[in-house]
Amino acid sequence: MKKLLPPILFVMFIVTMCVLGWAFGMNHTIPSPYNFIGALFIVAGLELAATGKRIFQQRKTNIMTFDKPDVLITEGIFQYSRNPMYLGFGIALAGVAILIGGSVSSLLLTALFLLITDRWYIAFEEKMMREKFGAEYDAYCQKVRRWI
Repeated sequence: MKKLLPPILFVMFIVTMCVLGWAFGMNHTIPSPYNFIGALFIVAGLELAATGKRIFQQRKTNIMTFDKPDVLITEGIFQYSRNPMYLGFGIALAGVAILIGGSVSSLLLTALFLLITDRWYIAFEEKMMREKFGAEYDAYCQKVRRWI
């Protein structure tokens, strides 16, 4: 069985937010034009995720969530967050929630995405990193927080 990759989950959450927000007429708490601030969050979040991806590509290392890691990356944005790509997805998703009006359901979905990411993807990846890099990874974890 193919495992659900983070970008697919991200898109699924966007679609779910839009369906709940518009199709079911959820109450919007952020009126127009203030909701357009969400676009800035979307751009910033996607750029953060893309920056992390570019570092992986520059180092020619594995970016696939469920494959074994081959390089411990600690430079660039990774000196501030161990998971900038997931953080970027979370920020972008919060931006979508704001852009579509900030309904309670969309904000809860953003929190659920972050919870799933933290407990499923990151927990799995950290286990793999510890197995592969041991004390070097533990030292990195002592210096750099999981999210920010």
